[in-house]
Amino acid sequence: VVGSGAALDAATRGLTVGLVEARDFASGTSSRSSKLIHGGLRYLEMLDFRLVAEALQERGLLIQKLAPHLVRPVPFLYPLSHRVWERLYAGAGLALYDTLALLSGRGRGVPHHRHLSRRGALKIMPSLRKDALTGALLYYDAQVDDARHTMFVARTAAAYGAHVASRARVVGLLREGERVTGAEVHDLESGRTIRVHARQVINATGVWTDETQGLVGERGQFHVRASKGIHLVVPRDRIRGDAGLILRTEKSVLFVIPWGRHWIIGTTDTDWKLGLAHPAASAADIEYLLDHVNQVLEQPLTHEDVEGVYAGLRPLLSGESEQTSKLSREHAVAHTVPGLVVVAGGKYTTYRVMAKDAVDAAVHALHTKVPPSVTENVPLLGADGYEALKNSSQVLAARSGLHEARIQHLLHRYGSLIYEVLDLVVADPSLGEPLTGAPDHLRAEIVYAASHEGARHLDDILARRTRISIETFDRGIGAVEEVARLVAPVLGWSDAQVDREVEHYRKRVDAERQSQMMPDDETADSARMGAPDVVPVV
Repeated sequence: VVGSGAALDAATRGLTVGLVEARDFASGTSSRSSKLIHGGLRYLEMLDFRLVAEALQERGLLIQKLAPHLVRPVPFLYPLSHRVWERLYAGAGLALYDTLALLSGRGRGVPHHRHLSRRGALKIMPSLRKDALTGALLYYDAQVDDARHTMFVARTAAAYGAHVASRARVVGLLREGERVTGAEVHDLESGRTIRVHARQVINATGVWTDETQGLVGERGQFHVRASKGIHLVVPRDRIRGDAGLILRTEKSVLFVIPWGRHWIIGTTDTDWKLGLAHPAASAADIEYLLDHVNQVLEQPLTHEDVEGVYAGLRPLLSGESEQTSKLSREHAVAHTVPGLVVVAGGKYTTYRVMAKDAVDAAVHALHTKVPPSVTENVPLLGADGYEALKNSSQVLAARSGLHEARIQHLLHRYGSLIYEVLDLVVADPSLGEPLTGAPDHLRAEIVYAASHEGARHLDDILARRTRISIETFDRGIGAVEEVARLVAPVLGWSDAQVDREVEHYRKRVDAERQSQMMPDDETADSARMGAPDVVPVV
């Protein structure tokens, strides 16, 4: 998301910019977060007020202006287990949280927190054990489909003139003496290698920062450590409640997050030193989350309740502490060598600030007059007109023949670009039918992912343009053949390529299932690596 944000920032300053992504957009950390846009309550305890205030300002911007179709408020219950001191302590923290949001000038995006009795809390979350709390606090943050948001940032950059390419891996940096003058890019689909010349190169590669800094033949100025966080997805009916939960653990915090017809439960926080492309969730990780959430639930969750599991890596700037949960979520930007800017660290919520800071550093070295960043005032595609369309969802439903709930689902995914999806249904009414095996989505959404949203392979569609891979018990296996047949004409696939794509996806699911039965990181990683990564079109 930081790379996409930098491309948007540069393009809207009038610069010529190219964005290359080694795999699919958001295929790394940016599709595997807790899907929260938040200030970070636990950073208040660390007295990191600046980071929290900055993140809360970005939260307000995203909800109110930049991406109201993708980012929306979500309530959280903070259960209290002590009667007096904890309510005072946590209440003061949430009062400060709300105050920092107001001082940012963007506090109106979510309601203020409220104090609740035990009865009031159980009314909102009936699934909580009565003896698990003495009362609660209700507060608000926001959530986002991170992969779709990242794709929208890249797509908006392209709309403002950026050249954007996925499946394009940087394999080397061009040099003239000490200066970096561009990149050597390998097209994973065609096998061609392209030399791209640039006056400045921005390296925004997250957990790969150490590796990509090595492309200039130097150790690099930053050291980024990967911290693994895993999440479980369970059906909404397994936990009765109208708000999310935030729970303290001995290591960090645990979230139970409402997610459409599902809940997301996470996260863990452990050091990861294995392969970065596909971090694996082990049986121990899954057991940890189930154990902790079951401490407060009246009806415990079991392994059979788990629909999906995903694991991601946080790029933490390495500090003095050995515990990853204590490492900094601050970001840093530096000209590590002439012509090369590296941006590292940070958190998803502050991607726009990170991107602005990186482009500022690149612009400073251009020695020409370039306008300041304007992304604070540049809504993403689909944002303009969204509120009006949301108010008109009944009219849209009547015109399209779709149920109003289906229209609202589409508006939350596409905003005012909904007409582009509905036009596909007008041209081919069969695309207005639900997808077999994943009826939350229309067949038109699958075609649109390939025709408009840059999806190149089944992984892209099932894991990122939609969340079918984690929102169905079969991980998308029941939908995979239909999806492949829908996108084959759009992407020019032969019957043989369709078979290859389906087989690849089946192997990916098998490998993930195997890894999640393994006892530790090493065996889980080994099992996950059993599936190949990319299926080039041949």
